[in-house]
Amino acid sequence: MGFQPVVRPLSRTFALSAKSADQGLCISLQAGQSVVNTKRSRDSSQILHVDDRLAGSTLAAVVKSAQPGLSWNAARQLVTSRHVMVDGNLCLDVGRRLKAGEVVKLFRESRAPLPGMSDIRIVHFDQEVGVVVKPPGMNSVRHEEERHWNARRKQHQPTLDELLPELLARQGPVQPLRSAGAPPSRRRQTQPLPARSNVGRGVLPVHRLDRETSGLMVFARTETAEANLIAQFSDHSIERVYQALVVGETAAATIETILIRDRGDGLRGSVAADDPRASTGQRAVTHVRPLRQLKGYSLVECRLETGRTHQIRIHLSERGNPLCGDRKYTGQPVPGGPRDQSGFTRVALHAVRLGFRHPASGKFIGFDDRLPDDMKQLVDRLSRPIAPLAPRGIGRAERDRG
Repeated sequence: MGFQPVVRPLSRTFALSAKSADQGLCISLQAGQSVVNTKRSRDSSQILHVDDRLAGSTLAAVVKSAQPGLSWNAARQLVTSRHVMVDGNLCLDVGRRLKAGEVVKLFRESRAPLPGMSDIRIVHFDQEVGVVVKPPGMNSVRHEEERHWNARRKQHQPTLDELLPELLARQGPVQPLRSAGAPPSRRRQTQPLPARSNVGRGVLPVHRLDRETSGLMVFARTETAEANLIAQFSDHSIERVYQALVVGETAAATIETILIRDRGDGLRGSVAADDPRASTGQRAVTHVRPLRQLKGYSLVECRLETGRTHQIRIHLSERGNPLCGDRKYTGQPVPGGPRDQSGFTRVALHAVRLGFRHPASGKFIGFDDRLPDDMKQLVDRLSRPIAPLAPRGIGRAERDRG
């Protein structure tokens, strides 16, 4: 395979049961001998850290190396039956080439399926634009290094921009844009498409949401609309509001920093204005407003004045309020301070409002969305008071009588 794995023994036997309801697969894996840079996590999964020697290897190859005696077919089926994550994201691509520093996680039980076309909600579409709600766990657009993949490989992990054309085509004829407050027409009307329309060939992305982030997004459907929306994003005139669940209590504030690509640990972050690296950075402004204080957590609104990569996650983390489920920007732990013990499996961030000037009419239009079910359930769970522990030897019925 072109690499010499670094191996070390595990002190305890780790049994990984790979079961797929889709394929009826049942594999018993034992890791009691030697494995590649692995350790066990609290959820009994197996964690593999990709070092320079493993960099460039396929995901299937690394999974096979981590399990002595595992066949190639079994390794591939572990990946395709949703037992493997890479950097916290489910990966079904057995041929994915891994990079140094990435973390591979093997699970006993199959993970939930990746979102698909049925998980996308269309909020509005017309000749020029489409506004949708992106589900968590789906990339907004295909990464540059993945664009050469064949159609079959892309189907394993579809992206929003690839699914939207077919989904929009299913909606039927394009409806004219209504003015704010106007009643919807009872008859569906069809308008001729503009000459430079991209409808039927795809959609044109003008911004992105992180894979784990959910919420409202806009796509252009013509090249003219694409240029218009990109200009609006560039001059920060588009209204973008998010809701997030964060660790700890927080107060209303405006956070303004200079963000750079590498703050010193390989992650994006803020630097002081007099830092020499600030000359290569970008101004970032986030307006934060608490919506609800929970026990040890807060539901907050984040209104973007600028829209830099990971801006909300970085700003809140650096403030001491990392987002629930964020494994990347976890903040600096303070002795005795709050830590994320929510158990949330993704970044708790949802785009609840999106507003812009329509490329054709020039009128400002706005769209609102509710919190998704998983975040609402988290709010409810964190809102419940913790039941007091019963004295030993006293059962529930005895407590009730007392």
